[in-house]
Amino acid sequence: MKVPPEIISFLKEEDKFFIATHINPEADALGSSIALSMALESLGKETVVYDRDTVPEFCRFLPGYERFIHSTSNLQPSSFNLVLLDCNTPERAGIDGIPFKYSAVIDHHETETDFGNVKWVEPDAAATGMMIFYILQELGIKMTKEIAINLYSAIAIDTGTFRYSNTTAEVMRVAAELVEAGAKPAFVSNSLYETWSEGRFHLLLSALHTLEIKDNVAFTFVTQEMFKKTGTNAEDTENFPGFPRRMKDIKVSAFFREIGENHWKVSLRSKGEINVAEIASRFDGGGHRNAAGFRIKGSLESAKETLLNQIRQLR
Repeated sequence: MKVPPEIISFLKEEDKFFIATHINPEADALGSSIALSMALESLGKETVVYDRDTVPEFCRFLPGYERFIHSTSNLQPSSFNLVLLDCNTPERAGIDGIPFKYSAVIDHHETETDFGNVKWVEPDAAATGMMIFYILQELGIKMTKEIAINLYSAIAIDTGTFRYSNTTAEVMRVAAELVEAGAKPAFVSNSLYETWSEGRFHLLLSALHTLEIKDNVAFTFVTQEMFKKTGTNAEDTENFPGFPRRMKDIKVSAFFREIGENHWKVSLRSKGEINVAEIASRFDGGGHRNAAGFRIKGSLESAKETLLNQIRQLR
């Protein structure tokens, strides 16, 4: 994987960076942001790491997660250079309308926009963490244990802990280097997948009880009332969209999360050649070939039917 020289020049020549990633962040967004912040600060740069939402509890094992701020009220953004990670629009990060000196985009999603003075969008990259790994190599950064844990976690989450089709020999070589630098696979895996609260487990049970299957598409959902009943919130639904995909005949799993009255956040997961990023883009969403999302307004049943019609057209 070759890093565009303009990205390296940008990071070398500028001194103040505002690193931001998408709302509802997961380990790739978080780990990539923390690793880049640590790397740039080792070069004497000043960094601010931002996400509109708080770091989910199950990602608080990441060294340096405390770096994240959630407001720009005490900053002068125009003195900073924006580095947008794991997404490619300010809207996706909740910072639209905020002026920055210059902006760079580093992302691996299929859906691309024109935003960014310089950008590196690599849809074939298994994770943004892979891209940050190569950036750090080009910058000559020493791979510390803390950086290695963050990048290994970033790559692990977006490859399904090396189970998905984006797990290549290159991914395994990079992972091996990160393990040699101090990342512990068992620790990362346990932290990501085996630290659930009882409420989160009951929320999953409730979601699975909503299962409906039509034309090899599995639909599940979570409502605000279900969150209230189990004492959970949106971050507790991480990994929920992928569970129905485990059934051998399911081609697409669609998970609906209620975010308001007749308003839903839809997360899509697919197998094989069904490109759910293309489907999500029709609703002004985006993502990867086998993992994407969008928002839709309407009753749950009408939203399901609208989505199902789009999936049928794609086949």
